[in-house]
Amino acid sequence: MMGELNGRRIVVMGGTSGIGLAAAQQLAELGASVAVTGRNEERAAAVRAKNPGIAVQIVDANSSDALQAFYKAQGTIDDLVLCVTGGKGAGPFAEISIADLHDGFEQKFFAQFRAAQLALPILRKDGSLTFVSAISARAANPGTAGLAAINGAIEAMIKPLARELRPLRVNAVSPGVVETPWWEKIPENVRRDLLQRSAAASLVGRNGSPEEASSAIVFSVTNGFVTGTVIEVDGGLRLA
Repeated sequence: MMGELNGRRIVVMGGTSGIGLAAAQQLAELGASVAVTGRNEERAAAVRAKNPGIAVQIVDANSSDALQAFYKAQGTIDDLVLCVTGGKGAGPFAEISIADLHDGFEQKFFAQFRAAQLALPILRKDGSLTFVSAISARAANPGTAGLAAINGAIEAMIKPLARELRPLRVNAVSPGVVETPWWEKIPENVRRDLLQRSAAASLVGRNGSPEEASSAIVFSVTNGFVTGTVIEVDGGLRLA
């Protein structure tokens, strides 16, 4: 409903592309004052040009100093959405390097953990905190053990954090295969094959869109009676 979030101040970390950007746009359309962060200046500039109502800033979620400086400049916020992610951790179990897995944890799990922890002093006590994991945490696809570990670690925090931080609401959104710029990191021929196979395996016969995944984030932010929950948005891929 237009104007539903009038007066709410929301930060979307990792909001310059894909699911994070779609969430920021939807939240802004509902009347919220939205700030997004990213690490890529080119993408940040594109968001500024196309979304003049959304504040955009370069922030490295792997840096405590950068996060603290950003949060200090924000003042009190009502809701925090964590879409920060990385690109490593996938591959056959026998071939994954510990270095790559460590980097995957650092770029996603620890980045989201750090961003959430440091935000607590400025986050409204009865506001909301939404993590973004991935359905690999509960699917059983070969070659995703590393990703399952990273995203499973995020999801394992949700229930205890919901109790510990109450009345702050804590949830996670767990997307399946969503066609976003994240896939651009993978060679085109490999990417095309992976996306075709995931679409065929999905119970709805296709991959998801950023807007479909981000609508679950909007639900987490706007529904004041939802906490301690992992919201699956995967087209049934976890059941395939």
